[in-house]
Amino acid sequence: MAKVTRDDVARLAGTSTAVVSYVINNGPRPVAAATRERVLAAIKELGYRPDRVAQAMASQRTDLIGLIVPDARQPFFAEMAHAVEQAAAERGKMVLVGNSDYREEREVHYLRAFLGMRVSGLVLISSGPSEGAAVEIDAWDARVVLLHRRPDAIDDVAVVLDDIGGAQQLVRHLLVDHGCRYVACMGGLDSTPESGDPVTDHVTGWRRAMAEAGVHTEGRLVLSPYNRYDSYRVALDLLAGPDRPPAIFCATDDQAIGVLRAARELRIDVPGELAVAGFDDVKEAALTDPPLTTVGSDREAMARAALDLAIGDQDEPVGERLRQFPVALRLRRSCGCP
Repeated sequence: MAKVTRDDVARLAGTSTAVVSYVINNGPRPVAAATRERVLAAIKELGYRPDRVAQAMASQRTDLIGLIVPDARQPFFAEMAHAVEQAAAERGKMVLVGNSDYREEREVHYLRAFLGMRVSGLVLISSGPSEGAAVEIDAWDARVVLLHRRPDAIDDVAVVLDDIGGAQQLVRHLLVDHGCRYVACMGGLDSTPESGDPVTDHVTGWRRAMAEAGVHTEGRLVLSPYNRYDSYRVALDLLAGPDRPPAIFCATDDQAIGVLRAARELRIDVPGELAVAGFDDVKEAALTDPPLTTVGSDREAMARAALDLAIGDQDEPVGERLRQFPVALRLRRSCGCP
């Protein structure tokens, strides 16, 4: 059986192949309602299916968006990936997702693979990007948007949060509004980048709030992986020790969930004996016991902005290519708020 082509659809509908293309791609030119109906009827009658591979070869682009995340098992990245997928669907795009597992070689592998597929745009959630990733981006001359991470250079195209300001606000709330003597901070690891990484910025915000209050930070920064399971083990040692802090600010909600579990196991009352706060406002934060105080943002708006940058004008002014979104405190019972 001969393959049905766009020419066949055009002949049956009594129109040009260009008009058939406009109907299939919903543009770039408008099509009269009656003509559109004829084209759609012809497509249905003939059983025509667009050859997306041929279209991509002709246009050098596909309807695909690449998304690379550190670990989709972590709730924040899962929710961010969902927001990006929704934003892509609104624009008629599909999303390919790769997990770098915080490893440079995996990040470079997915960058090379996605860019080789001629994706329309690529969104990268990274603690880098690494030197190898930067080489790949330059080699393909591709539009790659950094999401959730503050760029090291102003030329980077990025959508970020006010991570430092949000952390500073929340720690100030614990110190001033709740009268905590000091606040310990559960940050990242020794391998966490010294600049540009959100966790590093959260630690910086904690340091600034403590300095404002005239409270020292020496010995009060606790290193921990970002996930709840390892953070739970770290928190068991911290909370069972002789110098248990009156409050803990965690760089991620997942860490804070691990701390809450450790406190429950040790029969430590939260917030009566220990105030706990996180950062990210994952959906689960409102369902912990007690509900977790944290810092939230508009992830859907961030995802839409990242997609606009990824598939938009490559020659936008730099000021339009670095977009910072505000944050807001989500005050709940884990810090002592009613």
